[in-house]
Amino acid sequence: MSQQSSAKHFNFGQNFRLTVATMPAWLLAGCLLLVLAIPFLMPRGGVFFGAPTVEAHARDKAREEIRRRFDEGVVMLHAKEYSHALTAFHRVLEIDPKMPEAHVNIGFALLGLGKPKAAADFFDTATVLRPDQMNAYYGLGEALNQLGDKLGALQSMEAYLHRSPKDDRYRAKAEAAVWELRAALNAEKAAPPSAASTKAKPLGIR
Repeated sequence: MSQQSSAKHFNFGQNFRLTVATMPAWLLAGCLLLVLAIPFLMPRGGVFFGAPTVEAHARDKAREEIRRRFDEGVVMLHAKEYSHALTAFHRVLEIDPKMPEAHVNIGFALLGLGKPKAAADFFDTATVLRPDQMNAYYGLGEALNQLGDKLGALQSMEAYLHRSPKDDRYRAKAEAAVWELRAALNAEKAAPPSAASTKAKPLGIR
């Protein structure tokens, strides 16, 4: 019985070697390329099927916390609970430091807390991270006006208008702010040096 099994095993091995030996060269080359390509076809987690890897699970948890904290911050911002909003958005940046929306919302929270200089820094960072982040220019205009930088505020509001669609709900307020800033700058140019004032007036654009 064992001799028959050995004979069968031997014949199978021999037949396999014969099959490989007689395979066309193009088919052998294709099989070799497939074997070499497997490491590059593998997903980042290292498996095609089965349970998620530890890294994938950690990424999912981080994304979930970002979404939860961001939504919490938005609610607090609308409720004018600026300190709570600041805490939530700071946590978002701890997880994802390059999220421009979080930088913008921190800027608005800081404006609400009466800290325009710090707010301007966050708005400016948001424009660097994403040059088309419209509300970053809007917020930067508010912050710079509060700091007495009317020219900078005007340029920021104009940048916002340049990027915002015609039906944007804040566009009319930004246009009014631009008109006020231009008028203030023209008045300063026309007034004698001693009468010029650098004190910022509220734009009423929020």
